[in-house]
Amino acid sequence: MLVTSKEILTKAKKGKYAVGAFNVNDLEIMQAIVAGAMRLRSPVILQTSEGAIEYAGLKYLAGMIKTAAHENKIPIVLHLDHGKDISTIKKCIKEGYTSVMIDASHYDFDRNASITKKVVAMCHKRGIPVEAELGTIGGAEDKVSERKIILTDPKYAKKFVDKTGIDSLAVAIGTSHGVYKFKGNANMDIKRLKEIKAKVKVPLVLHGASGVPKDIVRKAVKYGARFEDASGVTDSQIKQAIKNGICKVNTDTDLRLSFTAAEREFLAKNPMEFDPRKILKPAKELIQKTVERRIRLFGSDGKG
Repeated sequence: MLVTSKEILTKAKKGKYAVGAFNVNDLEIMQAIVAGAMRLRSPVILQTSEGAIEYAGLKYLAGMIKTAAHENKIPIVLHLDHGKDISTIKKCIKEGYTSVMIDASHYDFDRNASITKKVVAMCHKRGIPVEAELGTIGGAEDKVSERKIILTDPKYAKKFVDKTGIDSLAVAIGTSHGVYKFKGNANMDIKRLKEIKAKVKVPLVLHGASGVPKDIVRKAVKYGARFEDASGVTDSQIKQAIKNGICKVNTDTDLRLSFTAAEREFLAKNPMEFDPRKILKPAKELIQKTVERRIRLFGSDGKG
């Protein structure tokens, strides 16, 4: 069933667990995510980036996800991830999205707040909740690229939420996009997160939070990938983040790694195969396992 992000994140905040927000780029990835969420009876956020929309088409992506929501009984959110283009946001609203992220975090505080407030007014007229970001998390993935990390200031976080009326806040506490999240040991500023939680009442969101599982990296490397120094957010840090207010955890890199690791292995072992259905099946299976691993970590299993 199709629901808003506000519905499931309010429950997550009260229940002290997090909901996984997984990026969808095509049919196979969506099917794998939904299969994992269905198996564990978990609510799930299916999110499309502007890059995914450009790649697959807005109507195709929205149509697939709305169909999945109609056909399955778990709560499913159709969410725009890192919306930077206002015209794209308007199209998503028209297409029936049930959650929108406006990302104006690359601007200064006042301009970020001004743009965000306008999007909130636009979305709230349709009953659509809005996520926004304060601070920048760094790294690069899809069309999101920030080389400099600017951590969220707790006192400005409250001011930003009050001024804009957003429904959830993405915070920068040391994570980054992509497959190389940290130099040296992984380190998130949990103290900063605690301070933000104490000042802000809306659900908090963690971007750049993929785990970059070592077993999947090893598989990919074994069959030709070059990710030897890849690093992600540890399970223990994710648990600490959820304990201290994170209600939505974004995951994209782990899905991409799972896809490429499974595909590389299958094609290496089956060089004569040319049926795309057989070629894509292992990728779907490994992505589903990765999604289930994340759902259990977030504590949302059985909450759908």
